[in-house]
Amino acid sequence: MTIHQNREEAKLTVAIEGRLDTMTAPELEKALEKIWSGVSEFVLDMTRLEYVSSAGLRVILKAQKIMSRQGKMKLVGVNESIMEVFEITGFTDILTIE
Repeated sequence: MTIHQNREEAKLTVAIEGRLDTMTAPELEKALEKIWSGVSEFVLDMTRLEYVSSAGLRVILKAQKIMSRQGKMKLVGVNESIMEVFEITGFTDILTIE
């Protein structure tokens, strides 16, 4: 998995590429922990994400919980297979997906 970050003042955009699974989820979690301070708008770009596992879902849920206290979060570029995972798990009810 590759992580690309772009911060413009209080807006943070993180694009993830590849697979978000048991092996890579800790990497994303660690990267996010270092950059939360002062973020009020968080965009998670999943345009190039191929797969998400339950470990990846846990990191996304943690990000949502943090951002619900600090501002807002949205997911963009979600493909059909990942959207299906979000629908089955009920994440579509708690995440803003564009």
